[in-house]
Amino acid sequence: MTAADAPPVVLVHGTRFSAGQWSPQLAALQKDFRVAAVDLPGHGARSAEPWSLDAASEIIAAAVDSLDRGPALVVGHSLGGYASLEFARRFPERLRGLVLAGASASTRGPWATPYRWVTGLVPRVPADRLARWNDRLLRRLYPPEVVEATIRSGYAFHTLPAAWGEVLGRFDAGAMRHVTAPVLILNGEKDPVFRSGESDFARAHPHARVELIPRAGHLANFDDPAAFTDAVRRFARELPASCG
Repeated sequence: MTAADAPPVVLVHGTRFSAGQWSPQLAALQKDFRVAAVDLPGHGARSAEPWSLDAASEIIAAAVDSLDRGPALVVGHSLGGYASLEFARRFPERLRGLVLAGASASTRGPWATPYRWVTGLVPRVPADRLARWNDRLLRRLYPPEVVEATIRSGYAFHTLPAAWGEVLGRFDAGAMRHVTAPVLILNGEKDPVFRSGESDFARAHPHARVELIPRAGHLANFDDPAAFTDAVRRFARELPASCG
């Protein structure tokens, strides 16, 4: 693949985080691709904006357009993965490939019950206390170069009930029928909840495959940044040339 053929890459963060989640991947991927990381509504620099999947899709579409290289490879983690599925449905012409990371579980049925409970519980805990817990957890588990950008950007706990309230009950493997581009389902090996439907998601798409990052959990891009980045890079290089 030549530099002219390389797809632009848009990175979409997960629950409560922001574009800062992708600092390890941004630094590595910028050597080979034009890359942008977005803040979803209610997160990061968009903290004051109300959440909606429609608005999230439009933010992703605007990021694709800003890179000015045609359809993009969109990489979505967790909440960002489901937002990316909605983007794929609404803007198929802007999608060259999709990486679903920690977002291949059905959000319908019994699986959703504990998450509905969490979305009800979070508003009852003061945001500053939740932030301190998250800061301590991230700093205990990961080196500063991996998580400090995330910590500096703060957390969107206030948006969590609205975001998951819209996602829960909405997505299952059937959402893959709206994705016209190739798909990489990229999960941490030790993320049993969010990879629980990976086989169903893969079977629902003619050009999807599953790849696991060994010993990684739900935050696979933090657990093994190099392996996560390498998987995205390899998938990007395999994508067919854009016709746009």
